Amino acid sequence: MDAPLKVFSGSSHPELAQSICDKLGIDLGKSHTVTFSNENMMVQIDENVRECDVFVVQTSTPPVHTHLFELLMIIDALRSASAARITAVMPYIPYIRSDKKDRPRISITARLVADLLETAGADRVLTMDMHTPQAQGFFRIPVDHLMGVGPICERLERDKQDDWILVAADIGEAKDIGKYANRLNLPFAIIDKRREGDDDKPKAVNLIGDVSGKTALVVDDEIASGGTLCEAALYLKAHGAERVIATATHGVLSGKAIERIEQAFIEKVIVTDTIPLARDKRGSKVEVLSVASMFAAAITRIHDGRSVSALF
Repeated sequence: MDAPLKVFSGSSHPELAQSICDKLGIDLGKSHTVTFSNENMMVQIDENVRECDVFVVQTSTPPVHTHLFELLMIIDALRSASAARITAVMPYIPYIRSDKKDRPRISITARLVADLLETAGADRVLTMDMHTPQAQGFFRIPVDHLMGVGPICERLERDKQDDWILVAADIGEAKDIGKYANRLNLPFAIIDKRREGDDDKPKAVNLIGDVSGKTALVVDDEIASGGTLCEAALYLKAHGAERVIATATHGVLSGKAIERIEQAFIEKVIVTDTIPLARDKRGSKVEVLSVASMFAAAITRIHDGRSVSALF
């Protein structure tokens, strides 16, 4: 695209936005958000964006609803300021797990978020590791879907040993674990877990595969409350695993997740920085990998009109 490239940031993850700009060799766009005493917000773009190719970095982190609405306001402000194209860069999309009607009279909120982005004026979306890739079908605008498996496997290769076995934390993750198995050339096992109600207490009921005497590497797309992971670690220990390591693209780590991980039979947890996690909030076991280079490369390819899938 011949239009000038600009990157702006919402309030959710300015560190990632700045890192992306550093990789691109450009300055972070100037804007500001004001929150009034009645909790209404005002967003203002502080530089000219007329006929520019604009990317807005905003991820899902508390307060989720404030950050989502701020993103919609930034997009709307950029559209009103005559930006040529607006891409919402959402490393982790809010409500992306709400992708199906699995009980009566509920909202498929992931689809609602897609509709809101389009209504605000977004021309396309750039994200990473949706909970279900078919959720791209909720969008009527182009979606570029990056995968965290590349940088995560590059990190794991440094420590990989012959006794490692990949473990899918649940049946749903089994379909994606093949990406890790192929890159790391490792066997894998699958935990069959069941969750009753909306609590954070999933129950592992069966193990497909043998982890006895091995280092179990638990793979998931995200770690939220840590309930699934810690239950899996106990279950693997009971089935003879010598060590447990875990990795996920999105380190949501909500509630008492860090506390749970610190006390669990888990040696290390590797996540990416799609969600901000301050160093003093990581505990002693969580390691964070940067995906700024991958997002910068994707932004460059989108801007130049080249294939994003070539990154994989």
